Amino acid sequence: MDKPFLITMGDPAGIGPEIIAKALFSGTLDRYAARLVVGGDVGILQRAARIAGYVTETAPASADEVALTCNGRTLRVQPLSHLDLEATPFGCISAANGRAMLDYIEWACTRCQAGDAAGMITAPIQKEAIHAAGCEFPGHTELLAQRCGVDKVVMMLAGPKLKVCLVTTHVALKEVPAVLTQAEVEATLRVTHATLQQYFCPAAPPRIAVLALNPHAGEGGMFGDEEERIIAPAIKNAQQEGIEASGPHSADTLFHFAVQGAYDAVVCMYHDQGLIPLKLLHFDDGVNVTLGLPIIRTSVDHGTAYDLAGSGKANPCSLIAAVETAFQMDVRKVHA
Repeated sequence: MDKPFLITMGDPAGIGPEIIAKALFSGTLDRYAARLVVGGDVGILQRAARIAGYVTETAPASADEVALTCNGRTLRVQPLSHLDLEATPFGCISAANGRAMLDYIEWACTRCQAGDAAGMITAPIQKEAIHAAGCEFPGHTELLAQRCGVDKVVMMLAGPKLKVCLVTTHVALKEVPAVLTQAEVEATLRVTHATLQQYFCPAAPPRIAVLALNPHAGEGGMFGDEEERIIAPAIKNAQQEGIEASGPHSADTLFHFAVQGAYDAVVCMYHDQGLIPLKLLHFDDGVNVTLGLPIIRTSVDHGTAYDLAGSGKANPCSLIAAVETAFQMDVRKVHA
């Protein structure tokens, strides 16, 4: 029997429960539904389903799971919290919600590491809430890396036309030059190459474009020397290891060619360098994939959207794309 994929519900006060209900009960994910299990809170999910226009009934699905049913469709839930709805208003940060989010992630990661699940798909969490619950990590990526005992992971944001991978992530822009090192660029290239080849480009070595940090790739040192000191040597070493990397490319022109299909992924030096073009093209259907983990982990490419929570207007497209991406990665991994 095929192993399940686990969806973590994310912030109970955000849009995660609503997009899960919409994605499952709309029929969009019917071909995957039998292998999906949500780790979360039954009451919160029922509330979200009502807001989205779905009236659900509950029934035991197994010794551990509860089934939410609506119009002949079933959402399997592993109850991991039992929050008081009145004490869990939309758009509010609380330590209780933070603890619940962490429990959902711990459950999914543990099952994936044990080989009981094919992968995990995460709905958005609220960083202040998990900090209030005692978690020191800034988000999913760092938490899962520690949980899996991995030193280097890479955040990749992906859509049908563009994939971007980040050397630095949640770092103030003024601090990027200080934390950008040749070793970090090389490590990012190795992880990106290995994971793309394993899951996304099994037939040929992935073509990786590496961006410059400075305008016009530094213009021979006139606008900065990080290209000559850090990025170009890292690319050269990666090439010697058999990685098909090129650059440093000027960021103001490279994305045009990447979107045309000249590259399989673009390695970016800082967060917004990659996220702005990615979200311009894939605002609704972008997917966050954590490269370098021993498990499959995909996620929505957006936050908890407190301004939309409870409105019934949340868009489930990114979650749907995250589910589809996880299943595609699993198929390619099995046949690699």
